Formats: sequence, C-alpha cells, structure tokens
Amino acid sequence: MREKRRILANTDIAEIVLGAPRGHLHLRATIKLHSGEELILQEATVANLVRAYVAIKTHPQKKGCRLVGRELSEGAKKKEFASWQLLEKESGAGN
Repeated sequence: MREKRRILANTDIAEIVLGAPRGHLHLRATIKLHSGEELILQEATVANLVRAYVAIKTHPQKKGCRLVGRELSEGAKKKEFASWQLLEKESGAGN
C-alpha cells in the first residue's frame, strides 16, 4: 500500500510561480517539483495557509491550527465570499 502522506522540503522544489493566469483575476501558486510534478494552489488556499501560519507565529501561546472545510449558507458567510470555506477548528493539543 502506498503511503498517502508526503513531506515537501525546499530541496524537493525546483520553482514556485505565483501570479494570476492569463484571463483570471485570482492568484495561483504553482509549485514545481524536481520530480516533474506540479502542485497548483488557488488563491483562497494560499490565503488560508498564510492566515493560519501568521496566527501561530504571532500568538504568544498558540502552537497549532486546524482548518476544516465547510460549506456555509448564504446567511452565514460574508458577502462576496465563496460558500466553501476552510475554517479554524479547535484541535485540542497544541493550541
């Protein structure tokens, strides 16, 4: 059985390109690996990752953060936001 977990180190990465593709408004991050694989992250995914990272690095006690995908109703989300969101969830240990 193939392991479903993979750790990417800086040495695995050949290049990272960040920008809006032609004809699109939102940024995408393309991570090109030496293996030839490419990971493409949409702007919302990068924003959530950065939000969680900053929350941990700037908090005097917080050691971790867990974001869980949820679909929100129109009344439960901010205007202009997508229905599918990654929201912070208490993860117990490390927080």
